[in-house]
Amino acid sequence: MGTRVYGQLHDPLDHATGIEKRELLAHLAGDCDPFRVLPIKRGPGTRERPNLIPSSNQQRLLGCKCNDYVMHIEYMWLHMGVPKRCGCGYWFELCPVAPL
Repeated sequence: MGTRVYGQLHDPLDHATGIEKRELLAHLAGDCDPFRVLPIKRGPGTRERPNLIPSSNQQRLLGCKCNDYVMHIEYMWLHMGVPKRCGCGYWFELCPVAPL
């Protein structure tokens, strides 16, 4: 008969299932933002080199804070393969990524 050890916690990966387990595995693999919700730093944002926004869907809602002095966010829908220009002049385009 085996002995029981009390006071030790089990590994959360043993109990997690579904999307929670995939999130934990992504964190262990080094992806600290598996759902792609953290702010993205803007690059040049020109028509030739738009800011690439990762998305596992064919469309994504994007909020652009045009500069540091505004108190509101401009929202727009991006569609896969169609670059779009914000009112401030920055260009954005979706780039495909694998879903979690």
